[in-house]
Amino acid sequence: MSDTCAIHSIYRATEGEGLFIGTPQIFVRFQGCNIGCVNCDSKDTWEFNDKSWPLSQVIEEIYSQSGHYPHQLKRVSLTGGDPLHPKIAPGTLSLARVLKKEGFFISIEAAGTRVINELFDVVDFINFDLKTPSTGVRTPLSLIEKMYEQYPNRFQVKAVIADKRDFDYAFEAYKSVQSKQETLLTNWCLTPCYEKDEKFPKERFLEIINLNEQHGGAFRVIGQQHKWLHGPNETNV
Repeated sequence: MSDTCAIHSIYRATEGEGLFIGTPQIFVRFQGCNIGCVNCDSKDTWEFNDKSWPLSQVIEEIYSQSGHYPHQLKRVSLTGGDPLHPKIAPGTLSLARVLKKEGFFISIEAAGTRVINELFDVVDFINFDLKTPSTGVRTPLSLIEKMYEQYPNRFQVKAVIADKRDFDYAFEAYKSVQSKQETLLTNWCLTPCYEKDEKFPKERFLEIINLNEQHGGAFRVIGQQHKWLHGPNETNV
């Protein structure tokens, strides 16, 4: 437990990707990450520093962003950085527990490198990454299998796809996990990546859609809405 949180920013925006795309929520972006994805679009959150916010200040800012009763926005996304890093997770857990008591719907961005039962038991939804070759990071498939054992109806698997190699990797991972499940997996999402300064990755998007159709439609192909609207370089949107 912790009475402080390593915060980068807190802002109101619409979910730009995955199963909840288009849903307005308050993003709590944590500061600090050592995962090192090559294609990360928020590298300004990587550095660990000592500028922590008191938990009370975090809650106050969330309520400031949530609007006025009775039409308050009661959805919060915990993101980063890496909200699950051992240095950050105690603050993440403290915040999640307070938000739960206050009646917020809490989702969390999990990088696919660890499962924290104590925290995942509190939140309402988990966005669990499958790291593809273009990221330079690997997700142990045993962790995704663990998610199906412990949180079968409360998570999605998300993978950023840059090319056919990434797609093939994601499909083989899907087949491996599917072979150990009794029901059809329908919660895997592919996100066509945006290169920096790229206006819209139309050809990449169409290629991934076509590959998905050729492989039986295992995935939902969902683009990044916030980048369509604001471009790939804008932050906190």
